Amino acid sequence: MSDDAKQPVLDQVTIVVSDMPAAVEFYRRLGVTVGEMPPPWDAHHRSARGVVGGSHDLDFDSEAYASKWNQGHTAGRTGVLIGFRCPDRDSVDRMFADLTGAGYKSQQAPFDAFWGARYAIVEDPDGNPVGLMSPLDPATASAPPDPS
Repeated sequence: MSDDAKQPVLDQVTIVVSDMPAAVEFYRRLGVTVGEMPPPWDAHHRSARGVVGGSHDLDFDSEAYASKWNQGHTAGRTGVLIGFRCPDRDSVDRMFADLTGAGYKSQQAPFDAFWGARYAIVEDPDGNPVGLMSPLDPATASAPPDPS
């Protein structure tokens, strides 16, 4: 495997929003196809798959739901989290250890997320959250938490 194949790849942008219907309306007016979700998820999570040339995901999460997957989420904070896809589950742990070992702050230590990925969040030098996520493994998926 080449060194490039071991590096995280920009894969996802998550926007934590204060008003899901307003955010969905705005991005739909912009021409983004934002999917539907059944209640109660419709108020907490939406996805627009394959944006930016068909290769990246754009997700919208409520403030309440963000705290379910990021223990470092600050209540009342909205904004953007950029996500990098790591080549495997161990890479998430290694990249997290390397970054936090270099002094970057952790928001969420690596864990096996309910959606079936290994996931962690670190802060860049300006405090922006940066997600590290492995490919999905259905064998590690579990029931999602209550989104609210």
